[in-house]
Amino acid sequence: MTGNDGVERRWSVGELARSTGLTVRALHHYDEIGLVRASERTGAGHRRYTEGDLQRLYRVCALRGLGLSLEEIGSVLARPADDVSALRAVLVGQLAHLDEQAIRVTRLRTRIGHLLSRLDTSGMPDPEQLTTTLEMISMLDDHYTREQQDQLAARRDALGRDRIEALKFEWFGLAQRLRQLQQEDVPVDDPCVQELSARWDEIGTAFHGGDTAIVAATDTAYDGLKETLNRQLGWPAPGEGPDLVDYVKRAREVRA
Repeated sequence: MTGNDGVERRWSVGELARSTGLTVRALHHYDEIGLVRASERTGAGHRRYTEGDLQRLYRVCALRGLGLSLEEIGSVLARPADDVSALRAVLVGQLAHLDEQAIRVTRLRTRIGHLLSRLDTSGMPDPEQLTTTLEMISMLDDHYTREQQDQLAARRDALGRDRIEALKFEWFGLAQRLRQLQQEDVPVDDPCVQELSARWDEIGTAFHGGDTAIVAATDTAYDGLKETLNRQLGWPAPGEGPDLVDYVKRAREVRA
């Protein structure tokens, strides 16, 4: 792709982010891990992407759309374009994962059907039934890899049910207090906001252990389910008011 002067076009990281829908942070990460490196740099050190870089990025996006991890994508792209063996291997694994997910969906569908029948015949299900169903729903989150799901389950087992319930109760209290501060336009560098948001993060770490990949997957999951989750929590829907999670993120950036 060349311009009117016959020179091949170059893209800045910002232009590439806008055209692909990826974040600048994601593009920087792709560059750092060697997945999609900018072929050129300006004299000031700014990344400049060539047409070849752009084509590779679109291959990455296409493979991400199939549910492949960045590591799996790297192994596919490391092979010649006409070598399908690596892609076939990861797709076989992905299909197996989807089969497992389909089984969980079927089990969840059956349990929800039983709960609906219980509601129709004898009223509210007991807490144990509801807890089991909610636990199954949490396992459906396909934003986590199987290994991450296992890590999260291990963390929950280590905490125990009483501790989990106590942390959940505390978190809802924190969310309520932070929501009030946000509505009062208290800046994120306020000591009270800083203290509450730091405790918010400590509770999160109790569940995910500080694993950055799980944190990133959780952020992605929240972005995809924001409207539903906000409605359940009584928070404004996207576009109808300030987002509490964004408020906490901005407070976290002040501490960084």
